[in-house]
Amino acid sequence: MRIRSSAIYLLSFSAAFLLLVAISFWPEERAVDSGMDEKTDDTYSAGFNASAGVESADMPGFEEFSPDLLNKSLLSLESMGPINSILVSQNGELLSETYFRGMHAGRAYNIKSASKSILSILAGIAIEQGYLEGVDQPIADYFPDYFAANPDSAKASITIEDLLTMRSGLASTSRSNYGRWVTSSNWIRYKLDRPMTGRPGVDRTYSTGNTHLLSVAIERGAGMSGLGFANRYLFRPMDIQVGGWDRDPQGYYLGGNNMALRPRDMVKIGRLMLDLGEYNGEQLVSKDWIIRSVEPVTGRRGQNNYGYLWFRRMAGDYHMVYAFGNGGQYIMLLPELDAVITTTTQTGSGVNTRGYRRDLFSTLDNEIIPMLEARARQNGLL
Repeated sequence: MRIRSSAIYLLSFSAAFLLLVAISFWPEERAVDSGMDEKTDDTYSAGFNASAGVESADMPGFEEFSPDLLNKSLLSLESMGPINSILVSQNGELLSETYFRGMHAGRAYNIKSASKSILSILAGIAIEQGYLEGVDQPIADYFPDYFAANPDSAKASITIEDLLTMRSGLASTSRSNYGRWVTSSNWIRYKLDRPMTGRPGVDRTYSTGNTHLLSVAIERGAGMSGLGFANRYLFRPMDIQVGGWDRDPQGYYLGGNNMALRPRDMVKIGRLMLDLGEYNGEQLVSKDWIIRSVEPVTGRRGQNNYGYLWFRRMAGDYHMVYAFGNGGQYIMLLPELDAVITTTTQTGSGVNTRGYRRDLFSTLDNEIIPMLEARARQNGLL
């Protein structure tokens, strides 16, 4: 457990406050949602707070923060569902880490599509390093052979930003299409061959194929493997070791799924976001990119709750930005409280994770977050 000096403590909170300012003022809607109920291989929408993006009822308050009460609340989660880890960090201090079902601190776990949010960070780094020209760059620059053989002006006009926001317009490779996609001989060609079912830059259809194209673009632009790029610019400076990461038949690292990280490393990613791209005094990704990546751009059913591969919701009275992976793999950021909460969850266990996720968010909103609020008040930060 690391306790920061008061000076670093205040700087950390200041960075988190700046991130809060960035996400507190939602821009006008810049895209018209397709209205499609796009359940995916991650069934990412199931179990989320139905009022995401809308102020919720007041949460119960705690006058004082109690570590024992926090640990008791976290231990109660074992009976809730297939959760196997939950870590709570505030102001850079790990307050509690709880493991169930054989999980332990040294075990890297598949965070599923929560890795999409890490890919968002890597895209920002690739742009800053000059490997990608910017979010408006068309993807045709990175797939010249495909478009030479398959001219299509609509597909060629898809941009990096369209991939980051799930608005490529290409039919999804998720949900019922996921198995066919990952068993195909060429994931890149399969995705680019998909028909246009929406308007690029406008209609949102969640698809891991989009993020895989983004990952390939980064690899081709940088001239190195996805893992090599991530290690050089992000993981190695943060002392993060990837436990595993799937690759496609051509050897490209899968963009946005099946990456294994240790829970404490998930907390580090959250801390990097709250500190606006800085880690141990080194600016790994620009503040501007961090702020831009959490600004809501699109969403579902009229609610803008999705930025550059990051979700957001209201957790009671507090804004939450989060990465989400199938079954309940979360990296959750609470900028007002300068807090990070992470969870990993067993998948394929036969447990209905939809109901479990509702219960998880209820516990977070009504017990854990009020405790963090009390601690922030005790420390004079609220």
